[in-house]
Amino acid sequence: MKRWVSTAAAAGLVAAGLAFAGPATAAGGGDGRPGTESLERYAHDTWASLDAMTDAVTGLPSDNITGDLATPADYTSPTNIGGYLWSTVTARDLGIISKSDARDRMATTLDTLETLERNDASGMYYNWYDPATGAKLTIWPDSGDVVHPFLSTVDNGWLAASLRIVREAEPSLAGQADALYDSMDFGAFFNPEGAPGLPAGTNRGGFWEVAPPGCSVAAPMYNGSGEEAFYTCHHYDTTVSESRIATYLGIANGQIPATALYGTHRTMPPGCDWAWQEQLPTGTTRTYQGFDVWEGVYTYAGMSFVPSWGGSMFESLMPDLLVPETKWGAKSWRLNHPITVAVQKHHGLVDAGYGAWGFSPASDPFGGYAEYGVDLAGMRSDGYPSDHEKTDVDIDRPGCTEGTAPDPGFGDGVVTPHAAFLALPYDRRGVMANLAHLEDDLGAYGPGGFYDSVAVGSGTVAERYLSLDQSMIMAAIGNDLTGDTLKRYFVDKEMEKRLRPAMAAQVFSSEWKARE
Repeated sequence: MKRWVSTAAAAGLVAAGLAFAGPATAAGGGDGRPGTESLERYAHDTWASLDAMTDAVTGLPSDNITGDLATPADYTSPTNIGGYLWSTVTARDLGIISKSDARDRMATTLDTLETLERNDASGMYYNWYDPATGAKLTIWPDSGDVVHPFLSTVDNGWLAASLRIVREAEPSLAGQADALYDSMDFGAFFNPEGAPGLPAGTNRGGFWEVAPPGCSVAAPMYNGSGEEAFYTCHHYDTTVSESRIATYLGIANGQIPATALYGTHRTMPPGCDWAWQEQLPTGTTRTYQGFDVWEGVYTYAGMSFVPSWGGSMFESLMPDLLVPETKWGAKSWRLNHPITVAVQKHHGLVDAGYGAWGFSPASDPFGGYAEYGVDLAGMRSDGYPSDHEKTDVDIDRPGCTEGTAPDPGFGDGVVTPHAAFLALPYDRRGVMANLAHLEDDLGAYGPGGFYDSVAVGSGTVAERYLSLDQSMIMAAIGNDLTGDTLKRYFVDKEMEKRLRPAMAAQVFSSEWKARE
């Protein structure tokens, strides 16, 4: 099938000097390719930040560290720990650290994981720990606020994913990694009744052991343990979400049914009852195993695609770092991922005119943390903005509502380097040019690699490194330079048997040229 963007979109990208190179331009590693030396340098420096933020005694990484690599945070999460483990494997495979160093580091982390307090009925880890002691946090170290210990679906997903990688990448630790992995029951998160308006079951966002302030749903734990849980009032009910890693693992383990892939929204349904969403979608209803699924899409610059909730890159592409989505989902993710990249690129270079692209939640260059994305590429009505001014794009929903800001001007665009790295498999040449611009022209580079974000108009840089974002960068570089080694570690025959057919059956309505 010939894939292409609209004439106007392509012309805009060519004029910007970074034309979209198409999917799979970086299929596998290999010496001598343009950009390889730069990626190797980026990996060395990115690893330096992860090394600096990791406690040598516990093997637990901090959530973040200052730009001078001097002051790590006093808290960590299961996602941070998981990202550190696969980054250690990647650093070893790239020759940044020795095999023995990598093995010792992973062993230290696994030893600590065995001692961390967990939820007994599910084997799941709490959301926050002290990286220096491994203690579960009940008081937030920065503010002194009370922490209500929470068991997060997606955070436990990323930790469990890393245990699969460790057991294959380091056979001497396989037994220990397997024991930890096998103790984690993703059935504890899966609501078989599903979310309202969806035909199949899906995951909740997580649960508390004790009723928290605010909204929660008390129910017997879904895994049949007999324990009571206080679940989030929301489900992870959108398809293009980083939370799908937990769904994949639950299916691979036989803890939740493969029909969970039908229990999420591609888009919200069409029609004026759903006109609060960012766009009115087009698409069709398809039937899978007796389940009717609305295969809706949004459009942007002549391309149609399944959107994420906020329009950010990591929602769309983070699971693709470990799961062979484009191989197993030939009629779904193989279409959607490169279009997602092209949408982000077109927004940054053409529509917003930032001269750079790649938008995801990250450190705010002006302080704190913020969500960034391409507003029109997310279902959330006010979207994730691409600039510091939080410019909201609001277009017409024909026959329902009239847009209040269909073509606004954009302000100080905030570009997040990790988002660009996620695009490496789909536009390697464009990514490398983008990263060179961020480093050479905008000064968004320090002793630990790319800083977390940069406001491209003012040149304001968030001189901080986030463990999650750095570990995404390490995974993306590692996959590029080693031919997707992390995916090979992650997948086994049982996962392929249970998950691949279900993914192969999905047919998204994504197209390079939008329907007329």
